[in-house]
Amino acid sequence: MPIIINLDVMMARRKMSLNELSEKVGITLSNLSILKNGKAKAIRIETLEAICRALDCQPGDLLEYAKEEI
Repeated sequence: MPIIINLDVMMARRKMSLNELSEKVGITLSNLSILKNGKAKAIRIETLEAICRALDCQPGDLLEYAKEEI
């Protein structure tokens, strides 16, 4: 997938655990884990906003586009 989710990087920078982020954002550990592991097919803007608020970051800090080579 050409979109890379850098959730684990931002969590490490903020010294925040998955459990703590889950509580602050209000989504389940399993859904956060799916997102963190890059297995999510989509993310709601509302969820992205809540994660950015909890981690004090910008959406671009969490999402990265990696061009696929042909």
